[in-house]
Amino acid sequence: MDKLSWTFSDTIAGYVTSFERDKKTFGLRTNDDREFQVKLTDATYAELVQNLDEPFQDPRTPLESIITPGSYLFACGIFYPEAGEIKFEAKRIILAGRNTDEYRFEVPDWWIRQIRSLAEFYFNAQFPDGTIDYHTYRTHLTLEGQKIPATRQETDSISRMIYGFATAYMLTGVDRYLEAAERGTEYLREHLRALDEDRDCVYWYHGMDVIGNRERKIYASQFGDDFDAIPAYEQIYALVGPIQTYRVTGDPRILQDAEKTINLFNQFFVDREKGSYFTHIDPVNFDPRDESLGANRARKSWNSVGDHAPAYLINLWLATGDKRFEDFLVNIADTIVEHFTDYEHSPFVQERFHEDWSHDTTWGWQQNRAVVGHNLKIAWNLMRIHHLRPDERYTELARKIAAIMPTVGMDRQRGGWYDTMERVRSAGEEWHRFVWHDRKAWWQQEQAILAYLILYGSLRQPEYRQLARESMAFYNAFFPDHDNGGVYFNVQATGIPFLLGTERLKGSRSMSGYHSFELCYLAAVYSNLLINKQPMNLYFKPKAGAFKDNVLRVFPDILPPGSVRIEQVWLNGDHYHDFDPVAGTVTLPSMQQQQSLTQRPSWAGSPYPMPTTARELKVCVRLAPTGTLFDALLDLSEEVGQLVLCGDLSEVAAPAFKAQMEKIVAAQPRRVVLRMEDLQTIAEIPARMLCFFIDKFTTNDAIYVVGTNEKVKETLQRVGVWEELNAMETYDEVRLRS
Repeated sequence: MDKLSWTFSDTIAGYVTSFERDKKTFGLRTNDDREFQVKLTDATYAELVQNLDEPFQDPRTPLESIITPGSYLFACGIFYPEAGEIKFEAKRIILAGRNTDEYRFEVPDWWIRQIRSLAEFYFNAQFPDGTIDYHTYRTHLTLEGQKIPATRQETDSISRMIYGFATAYMLTGVDRYLEAAERGTEYLREHLRALDEDRDCVYWYHGMDVIGNRERKIYASQFGDDFDAIPAYEQIYALVGPIQTYRVTGDPRILQDAEKTINLFNQFFVDREKGSYFTHIDPVNFDPRDESLGANRARKSWNSVGDHAPAYLINLWLATGDKRFEDFLVNIADTIVEHFTDYEHSPFVQERFHEDWSHDTTWGWQQNRAVVGHNLKIAWNLMRIHHLRPDERYTELARKIAAIMPTVGMDRQRGGWYDTMERVRSAGEEWHRFVWHDRKAWWQQEQAILAYLILYGSLRQPEYRQLARESMAFYNAFFPDHDNGGVYFNVQATGIPFLLGTERLKGSRSMSGYHSFELCYLAAVYSNLLINKQPMNLYFKPKAGAFKDNVLRVFPDILPPGSVRIEQVWLNGDHYHDFDPVAGTVTLPSMQQQQSLTQRPSWAGSPYPMPTTARELKVCVRLAPTGTLFDALLDLSEEVGQLVLCGDLSEVAAPAFKAQMEKIVAAQPRRVVLRMEDLQTIAEIPARMLCFFIDKFTTNDAIYVVGTNEKVKETLQRVGVWEELNAMETYDEVRLRS
């Protein structure tokens, strides 16, 4: 077949390039620079992207007025093969904002409102009468949020739900969310935790069946890939909710559970010879090399190596500042850099390994396949660990993933990110094949959004912000369920919800309260504090005497050092002044009393008395960006030396600018590109430095400046250097290479 002869519906995502009123058509340029002509019909309607719990967002203005060049939108319509062409008519237009500069999801409270809506949906689904009782918790929820009758409760699903409630409390301060998190944590400890006092470790049951008042614990995993084994990822995700709760309350019993679960990893999952952690141990001998494990014997994977970091370990370090956990994070990042890259064979990282780190390309469903979201998750977490302990290898790999993934894992026609793909193309194939489908899962959109937000917030390269915006636009346009609440599990390539099988559900073994809540939390943090320079509040409710030395650590994530400070603190509604704004710590008042041992509650496994307080402590912390900082980020090759300048290039910052320019002069690239889109001001001294350095280059027309604002331009003109520069309004790689 060499001719398309049927109609089909589709979605085009892109930027408006032109509008012809008489023809009622507009040009739409996709992410990969293909341009379509889109025709409007009498039936075409427009809407603005809307948040959960918002009504339909009618632009209340004619289409001809709101579809303006530069606007980002989704055109949903129908392709018609006619007159030797394929014509596209739009039926529905979804706009990211009312003008080219507006993206509705960048307002400071967008993600906070979304997490509140998610918390209400799941709270009402699990506890419809308002009574928080995890005995009635059920793993599976319908599309509408109704419990599906079943007896099985799964540890990881409950833990993920706890994470959601604890995180919603941190952003909103709504007490019943924290109550749900604390009671869920207690439920896990009492019913699904096993304490091995001889080995000083904790492990978590796979789940249990609840039949009336009877409970039957399920020891080993019942999932097909992990059947009759103890998988590392189940132990990892058992901690995700309790640790987020620990960040809020400081309950020392949670910390003890975490330390003893890490002991489990370090005694039984660890590979002391080759490094890192195995994916499974057998349930009898706790041996990762036991023959009963079959295909899971002596294997390693992203889940067993890297998932510690985002699931619980970063939050554990944020709450404690403990160097043991910092070293653990660095070990994870080092292992990823050393073993996961495989760019000689594939644009995707390698995710599965044998004991000796040779590649495992025959395991189960994965074979030699890539999960797009895992690649993006690696980039995101490498940047976080880099902020903790800087290492150029981490940023180099994060940048590489960020550059490659849009070309193989992104839908550049419709927006959004794909699921699972073949890592290698077969002979004659131009596209990496989808494994099962071309649908898009909610959690993989999260990984893309957070990866590109933190990359832009840290490195300030405009292409990262563009990809973050496009990813947020797709997620907010198509994943929120405005009829029932919550977000959809999967959408089809076009953005239409996919509502078959378990992918129809809002609660399942895969979907609970983790990824969608984590997205809201960290998208709010990165957008407000790193990118849009907006303050935000976080809420804590520490138990008296719970945190070491009464020090509450409140920084929301591992952000670039010095980028955030505490602006104000309120304790039980009153201003409180005992805090360190730079370190991000609040010293709490000492109010601890110890109960006698005879009054100790009947928790399993804890020999310590419970701390009590004379009154409740509720802490609200106002975090703010430290202000506009100067930064200079250099990308150097033989062909081009690119220097990205951000913030205020003052006299104080001049030495940093000089150091980077000296590196460029030493390399003598053919061209020098100074990216000034995010440079707010430049003082005369560094401007004269630029004039001095121009004379050091041996080629003519070597210096380009991109995106200068009027203030910067005026200073460069005043010192007489502007005329020596090649000015570009926007970055044009083709022009630079010509």
